[in-house]
Amino acid sequence: MCGIVGYVGRRSAVDVVIDGLRRLEYRGYDSAGVALVADGEAGGLEVDKRAGKLANLEAALADHPLPESFCGIGHTRWATHGVPSDRNAHPHLSADGRIALIHNGIIENFAQLRAELESDGIEFASDTDTEVAAHLLGREYVMEGNLTEAMTRVCSRLEGAFTLLAVAADDPDTVVGARRNSPLVVGLGRDEYFLASDVAAFIAYTTDAIELGQDQIVTIDRSGVSVRGFDGSPSEGKPFSVDWDITAAEKGGYETFMAKELREQPQAVADTLRGRIDESGQIVLDEVRMSDQDFRDVDKVFIIACGTSYHAGLVTKYAIEHWTRIPCEVELASEFRYRDPVLDRSTLVVAISQSGETMDTLMAVRHAKDQKARVLSISNTVGSTIPRESDAVLYTRAGIEVAVASTKAFLTQLAACYLVGLHLAQVRGIKYADEVSAVLDELVAAPGKIAQVIEGLEPVRQMARDCALNGGSGGGRVLFIGRHVGYPVALEGALKLKELAYLHAEGFAAGELKHGPISLVEEGTPVIAIVPSPRGRSLLHDKIISNIQEVKARGARVIAVCEEGDRITSAHADFVIETPASPTLLAPLLTAVPLQEFAIEFATALGRDIDQPRNLAKSVTVE
Repeated sequence: MCGIVGYVGRRSAVDVVIDGLRRLEYRGYDSAGVALVADGEAGGLEVDKRAGKLANLEAALADHPLPESFCGIGHTRWATHGVPSDRNAHPHLSADGRIALIHNGIIENFAQLRAELESDGIEFASDTDTEVAAHLLGREYVMEGNLTEAMTRVCSRLEGAFTLLAVAADDPDTVVGARRNSPLVVGLGRDEYFLASDVAAFIAYTTDAIELGQDQIVTIDRSGVSVRGFDGSPSEGKPFSVDWDITAAEKGGYETFMAKELREQPQAVADTLRGRIDESGQIVLDEVRMSDQDFRDVDKVFIIACGTSYHAGLVTKYAIEHWTRIPCEVELASEFRYRDPVLDRSTLVVAISQSGETMDTLMAVRHAKDQKARVLSISNTVGSTIPRESDAVLYTRAGIEVAVASTKAFLTQLAACYLVGLHLAQVRGIKYADEVSAVLDELVAAPGKIAQVIEGLEPVRQMARDCALNGGSGGGRVLFIGRHVGYPVALEGALKLKELAYLHAEGFAAGELKHGPISLVEEGTPVIAIVPSPRGRSLLHDKIISNIQEVKARGARVIAVCEEGDRITSAHADFVIETPASPTLLAPLLTAVPLQEFAIEFATALGRDIDQPRNLAKSVTVE
């Protein structure tokens, strides 16, 4: 969600901060602002903030440049408390104007704290929960005279999930940050230091970083970095190196990041699979605090995730139950802990989160741990909170994904989930080594097949533009249908179109059409059908052909995603997208790709912002 940047060093702080915010735009935001501590004896805070895109702030700074500074903070806000506006944009100032503060997350007890501050005569200039923290910090700074000590006292009073960064008018060399349930990393440069919600903000300057733990306060100044706990006790973070460079966050000649990332999927899936099998044929997890016996003891699996990750989990359910014969349930992480699920030490909870910081999923993980369940996480972000708090983790290797709507993160999550399912089957002795090896061979072949799909996408682009521009969305909607693993792919295809085109798009289990959804079909309505392989006289294939006939009889325009050479489907569909032959369980690695391209082209034809759709954020770090 919100982008956060802090800097102390030898460069122009405003340049570093704005550059960092630009690289964090993908997270989604509705306003932006900076606060600089002016250099020299006079000191003082200089603040500018604007609603809308970062370009609005940059234009304001070009018209009215801020004084020279080597210390500053910057923020891109995604509104939770208070509408997007200049007055609600961050940074916020303390009552005396000596402290500037930015914030990601939600302060849950802000109403109580605001009432207390207002009773003391403090007037608020915004509708945000953030301003509460700014006023508290200003009050403590007057008493303490030290920004780190003041931050420590304030954090002890705050409830909720938050990252805070602050600077003081009379200290041009210091930025203090704090994190609870919200991401914050430290960048280590040469005579310069960075704080950010994502390493992308400082990757142009350094690849050396420190991950901070839960409830930690960090201070950067010209002498270095110091870390303490919320209780004031000395602490430390965990050093790591970023394994990608700034070119990974550039568009590389494509019009959008999403188009680039879609085309990176063959390599991303190959990287996720590479090196996952040891000499003995065992699947290797990155960090495992679970023994083989722990896996053998599993008698039930829960998969918890949100959004696109949830759809990856739905596919995984089919694979795990087929390969292991263990019951598997898939839960929306936002609902998981509120329905009081039955968990124990024999339950394996698989948590899927691209960022590793998704708040709903993190809270579900903590609930599972409280119930003594074992947790295995799948994430793309090394050292993020969910993997750190899990018993085992399998990292995807998608590299940075800038576009808000996910492409390569989804496919690499599928690849990782398949590995988890095979690992369970192997350790429990449900599948023989040669059976696991045969599936792995098919997985290893998948990147090449994904590349084939991408090479053949031009007809999909043309068809999508036609749908968008020539009234192809009959009734203002597009429907997606599928069976078995095609059903989660239908859900994912519909989600992509909603995210990018702002269109009513719905995915349905094809067998449910007659139970209500078929009433949505009218003349010209596009229905995208994910068709399973016809090989082996597939009953699933026969059933979905019947569903295609049902919607065509009511005027639908049928677009079918099917296996190469499927003449039966070709005879019934208005438009066919062919994918290479693949085992049924692995087919989503291929069938999801043309739906991604369809959404991109449809939305592009409508003039939408592909990389930063309205109202959306890349990582949801509040509940």
